[in-house]
Amino acid sequence: MSLPPHGGVLVNRVLSGALAQAARERARTLPCLPLTQAQLADLEMLAIGGYSPLTGYLRREDYLRVVREMRLSSGLVWPIPITLAVPEDWARDLRVGQDVALCEGDRPLAILHIEEIYPYDKRLEAQEVYRTTDEAHPGVARLYAQGDRLLAGDIWLFDWPTAAKTFFPEYRLTPAQTRALFAQKGWKRIVAFQTRNPIHRAHEYLQKVALEIVDGLLIHPLVGETKKDDVPADVRMATYQVMIERYFPKDRVVLAVFPAPMRYAGPREAVLHALARKNYGCTHFIVGRDHAGVGNYYGTYDAQRIFDEFRPEEIGITPLFFEHAFYCHQCGTIVTAKTCPHGPDAWLHLSGTQVRKMLREGRPLPPEFTRPEVSEILLAAYRTPATVSSNGGPGPADR
Repeated sequence: MSLPPHGGVLVNRVLSGALAQAARERARTLPCLPLTQAQLADLEMLAIGGYSPLTGYLRREDYLRVVREMRLSSGLVWPIPITLAVPEDWARDLRVGQDVALCEGDRPLAILHIEEIYPYDKRLEAQEVYRTTDEAHPGVARLYAQGDRLLAGDIWLFDWPTAAKTFFPEYRLTPAQTRALFAQKGWKRIVAFQTRNPIHRAHEYLQKVALEIVDGLLIHPLVGETKKDDVPADVRMATYQVMIERYFPKDRVVLAVFPAPMRYAGPREAVLHALARKNYGCTHFIVGRDHAGVGNYYGTYDAQRIFDEFRPEEIGITPLFFEHAFYCHQCGTIVTAKTCPHGPDAWLHLSGTQVRKMLREGRPLPPEFTRPEVSEILLAAYRTPATVSSNGGPGPADR
């Protein structure tokens, strides 16, 4: 038996059949609120139950407790506010009790029943959630750029965002689907691995160590909105596919995509990622170095320490904490400081800047750092300018 979802009930806000058609027709008569890519990702996560127990956007009481205490008003642990912000002039035209259509461009996807419209303190949210008010932080920058009023209420989805229909739909498994798949395989202990980067040798080491103590591994790359200099999701997916094909026991690994946007909220986002993977049916979750971090905003292991602020039963899923892993020339294998007696002179460290420089120059990455097949995929991405961003292409490979 897999763990119960967070809060005890797996949410499903996806309409089908006649109910979906009725909602679709009604949405055409409602005001249309176009969503950003990050908001579309959150909408999908709400609808499929990835954010269970949430059934929509946070009411003010829940919002304030989440920001200040990492809990919903019920006391249930929830680390990051899931909200829908709109500009002030839009909010003036809306009222409590009204239904609005949530749209991708002008195409309605869902209906929101507005229960509250309220102002909020962006700097307070930035300081509490991201531990900084610095707008150079990508999560804080997104927060500051969004509207000044929050809409609260339940949602019902009747059409999928374009990304859900076109980006690796065969890997876009809902929490209900992964739970059913794990049960079909007879897995009782499942470890999830969150990633927004290609899998290099250190990642592979962590996953295989975890596989020794569980029945199966869910490689669950985040494919919602990320920074422009992160590796594009389609390039990353190619690396995951080749790794599973050649270096993992196929009957013990599931690859599925995680639709959520990347917030770069470090410790708090690590807790969110863990709770979401519990909703997907996992029992264990890998938390490595600087999980969900960016720049120097968080301590190397802050994302592990934050779990000490909760009782294990409040989180439910078991976090697996790993030290920074790397290749040691003396040991001839991947190690951590816990297992290697040699000093830094024997350790292979490549920064993101070094990796990008090698790829730009057409030089393969060392096999001690990443598998040759992954190196070739990244080199091919650099040879095709459309697949790398204007900010330099694949992002930090040393996370």
